[in-house]
Amino acid sequence: MSKTADNPAKMRLDKWLWAARFFRSRNLAKLAIEGGKVHLDGQRVKVSKEITVGATLRIRQGWSEKTVVIRQLSEQRRGAAQAQHLYAETGESQERRAAAAEARRAAGRLTGRPEQRPTKKQRRQIHAFKKNPK
Repeated sequence: MSKTADNPAKMRLDKWLWAARFFRSRNLAKLAIEGGKVHLDGQRVKVSKEITVGATLRIRQGWSEKTVVIRQLSEQRRGAAQAQHLYAETGESQERRAAAAEARRAAGRLTGRPEQRPTKKQRRQIHAFKKNPK
């Protein structure tokens, strides 16, 4: 494989995560990697780790965790449609995310919601209770 500006043979992990639009800046990608939210082939890695095509990444962002396989490398950040060509999410990962989202929706339905907002008097009582619980 020939090395060009748009398709290098290897590149830094933080730069690829930024180019693939997983994070809005390289600094956010760096913080996620250092925080253990990005694993390369099942191992925690450093920010400057060199990645190649075919490597498997597990990326945790908020509630979701994606497992993606790197299909292309690009040092330039482009539009979202083009960035999706840089990786392929595994089918198992998509199923896990869908199941987790459904579980969150189901848990949200279990919590009771008040039928109306508290009145001014009730709010005062709530604030007084929180300040001086006896």
